Amino acid sequence: MILTKQYRCIHSASCACTKGHLSEDVIFLVFQQLNWNPKLIATLSCTCKWFDDLAKRVLWKEFCRVRAPKMMLDLQSSGSHSVDGNWRALGKLLIYCSGCTRGGLFNSIQIPGHFVYRTRFSRTSGKSFLLPQCRTDVLYVSDPCEHLDQGEEGDVGFFRGVFKSFSMSKVRKMLIKKGAQLHPTEVCPYCKAKLWSMLQAKMIPQSASCRLGAYEDCIEYYVCLNGHLLGICTLLPLSDSEEASE
Repeated sequence: MILTKQYRCIHSASCACTKGHLSEDVIFLVFQQLNWNPKLIATLSCTCKWFDDLAKRVLWKEFCRVRAPKMMLDLQSSGSHSVDGNWRALGKLLIYCSGCTRGGLFNSIQIPGHFVYRTRFSRTSGKSFLLPQCRTDVLYVSDPCEHLDQGEEGDVGFFRGVFKSFSMSKVRKMLIKKGAQLHPTEVCPYCKAKLWSMLQAKMIPQSASCRLGAYEDCIEYYVCLNGHLLGICTLLPLSDSEEASE
């Protein structure tokens, strides 16, 4: 991979990196040996704007490719060399459960966001979150991240996902046609873009709760302008969810 070599911070006159940087090639090779460790990429990004720019353009991209190679090939197969909302946002979505804050997007309970070791994203599962007329769209959705015994809320599951080429999707066109309103205050925790409520737009199919093993009337999810999806559900008890799947 050929990278443009830059040795000095070109973004900030006040940057402490006055003696220049290693070349991008060297940093690329170092992080390749580190298997694109996301914590180290995030740490490097905080060093200065030059490193932050490098991480956004190169390191997070390589992290995504290694973490979910088939998914990344599919997301880029339309000819785009980037993804909606940038690689850092997608990298965070792959490894971070956003949780919720009381009074926030899902305002009923307080569950802190956290990193997850590994999550499976499925294109097949994504079909279950789309209305029949939108199922030619490509959506990858994760298995729910389970937070059990949350008091009156029961067993709570958070799920997240990403659309391929969301700007050209049927879901986006339908949201616009319906005149769906963007959330007035909350933004996507991954890319900071505005959010549409799929519940308010009445675009949550029954198949979504079946796929999640959740109560039909206790599921809600949002889609941001860049096509990132995040949602919450109340999970059925294990025995009930097994019967529902049968």
